[in-house]
Amino acid sequence: MKSGECLYWQALNRALDAEMVADGDVIVLGEDVGLYGGSYRVTEGLYAKYGEWRVRDTPISEGSFTGLGVGAALVGLRPVVEIMTINFALLALDAIINMAAKIPFMSGGQFPMPLVVRMPGGVARQLAAQHSQRLEQTLMNVPGLRIAVPATPQDAWWQLRQAIRSDEPIVVLEHELLYFGKGPLDEHAEAPPMHRARVCRPGDDLTIVTYSRMRDLSLQAAEQLAEKGIEAEVIDLRSLRPIDWDTCIRSLGKTHRLLVVEEDSCFAGAGAEIVATLAERCFFTLDQAPRRVAGRELPIAYNARLEAASIPSVSTIVAVAGAMCENKGDLP
Repeated sequence: MKSGECLYWQALNRALDAEMVADGDVIVLGEDVGLYGGSYRVTEGLYAKYGEWRVRDTPISEGSFTGLGVGAALVGLRPVVEIMTINFALLALDAIINMAAKIPFMSGGQFPMPLVVRMPGGVARQLAAQHSQRLEQTLMNVPGLRIAVPATPQDAWWQLRQAIRSDEPIVVLEHELLYFGKGPLDEHAEAPPMHRARVCRPGDDLTIVTYSRMRDLSLQAAEQLAEKGIEAEVIDLRSLRPIDWDTCIRSLGKTHRLLVVEEDSCFAGAGAEIVATLAERCFFTLDQAPRRVAGRELPIAYNARLEAASIPSVSTIVAVAGAMCENKGDLP
């Protein structure tokens, strides 16, 4: 099947398979990526098809096998490293930040870095504080890295293939609650640039800028807002480094109101950078101060009710957006 609906993990699996067929230098490294098929089934079937040389189960040592990926990229391979969860990426930051992100610059471009690091993350279902982190703000602060955040099966297919073909180090952040979500996939559709944002829903009253799983919640909120007579434009960034500012600026030229929705903690998160940059560039366009809906400033609890209360909900997005547009009729 080359088009139709599929699960998010299936789109990633098909993207890996397509690139491994196209280029014998593409290899996969990580814990349980081989015989087991990956914690979220993303590498299912690849070990049987390509063998141990190209699909390598590694020891439980993120710093070691991510560093191995850096070395493999330096000698001409195109490694895709799977870190079982972004929480474990803390052990691999030296390889990602100090090696992968810096070697092309420090070598004057003599050594490209065709390395992809895939990381599931986000708040899933009662995985508690040490397994529910969102570390995009840590990686966004690193010059030399690129960060893709696909939120749909179609983007997972496009962006993983584009990342594998790139000669730059790219982190692909995948949300754990998206893996078994279903959506359309057309393998023959022309891919937009990897880092271009997408307007998922047009609107004239408010711009909601978001990414990853919060895209789905923002779209649900926008439908509820429409019932109240508020038309929200929802932008899925698709990338956190670089960020497609032009798409956001065009939207604000229509709506004059900005709401950023993210799952990560509010303080010093991705939303802080988005708000700061758009406030600088669109100061005279905005009719009011930008707002943020984000995670609370505390570790994620194991208790399900406390966990749910720690991150944005559709009702919270609707409430904040509604308050921003309460007096929209009084504005020119």
